[in-house]
Amino acid sequence: MPDTESTKQSPRPIEVAVYYFPNYHRDARNDVWHGRGWTEWELVKAAKPRYPDHQQPKVPQWGYFDEADPAWASKEIDIAADHGITTFVYDWYWYDDAPYLQGGLEDGFLRAENTERLKFALMWANHDWMNIHPATFTNRPEKLTTGAISPESFDRLNDYVLERYFTRPNYLTIDGCPYFSIYEIGRFILGMGGVEQAKAALDRFRDKARKSGFANLHLNAVVWGFNTLPGECAMRDPAEIVQYLGFDSVTSYAWIHHHRSETFPRGSYTAAAADNFKAWDKYRAMFPGVPYHPNVSMGWDSSPRTVQTSPFENRGYPWISIMEGNTPDAFAAALMRAKAFADDEPTASARMVMINAWNEWTEGSYLLPDEINGDAYLQAVRSVFGVRGDQGIR
Repeated sequence: MPDTESTKQSPRPIEVAVYYFPNYHRDARNDVWHGRGWTEWELVKAAKPRYPDHQQPKVPQWGYFDEADPAWASKEIDIAADHGITTFVYDWYWYDDAPYLQGGLEDGFLRAENTERLKFALMWANHDWMNIHPATFTNRPEKLTTGAISPESFDRLNDYVLERYFTRPNYLTIDGCPYFSIYEIGRFILGMGGVEQAKAALDRFRDKARKSGFANLHLNAVVWGFNTLPGECAMRDPAEIVQYLGFDSVTSYAWIHHHRSETFPRGSYTAAAADNFKAWDKYRAMFPGVPYHPNVSMGWDSSPRTVQTSPFENRGYPWISIMEGNTPDAFAAALMRAKAFADDEPTASARMVMINAWNEWTEGSYLLPDEINGDAYLQAVRSVFGVRGDQGIR
């Protein structure tokens, strides 16, 4: 749980963290599921306008690059650091007792010559992997693999991340504790066999971290994960679960998790912002003593993940409303709200703002330059947070 002593320290500069979705390099599982050499760039290229004035396809200014190439990763690191971003939080996967989509991190980011200009951390995306690349009109996707892993597999996951990542000098730590986020708390509890077993698994993880020389772990829970709490879980109150499992902070992943558009296909970025600003206050009150890191989404358009030849209807994710009005100025205004919220965080060492996302091209939420807006969204980040003199390394 949060160290009360940290409230006596000088405020730590706000960590400006962006989620990084690494499905833009070749992976062996994708070769099996989608064909040899497939990456999600194929969906980006195939996207079409779904109604008048709908801006698709999104065309990256840098072209369709390989994120597992350290030379390209170096360019990403430089442009991120130069615009005030301090940390990439990688969507990180562990299926069938082995990592998935790790090449963007391990072969690209960590082998880049300038890797230490940015910190990095893991958000364990422990959801089921569904075949939505693209999703068919019936929207009944096949489950390709499950995210609910066993305690034994979780122990092996712990060993993997401790050895491969936590020991890196630029891995994000808070008060000497490596930051590790879990996307779906309910699915984690389900895999462990219950909340008591989940607590025991996290205690083992913490013990391994301490034996490896760290002060402890900083465990972060994504609020969205409570939507999948198993029926046999005795605890139904998210605050009770966070306290019992000992999470050190909570956050969100994307604005759509706390907003339901009342219009289709044209949604509203302004309406989504208003709902999420309310959610920040709600979660800060819901989890007293546990820092809540506000999330800002750059936009939303998951239509590239739908079959482009089918009518675009409201059928649930990814067949959902598109946030319109997400201009760079509107994004900057939301970042200003998030900065003010983070500045109010009483735990001095745990001030963070989470941004969705660095490269969610097929969900319409990305900071990388495109051919229409250039680097305008990155400029918005820099205008709000400035650029840290220490290049984000701490």
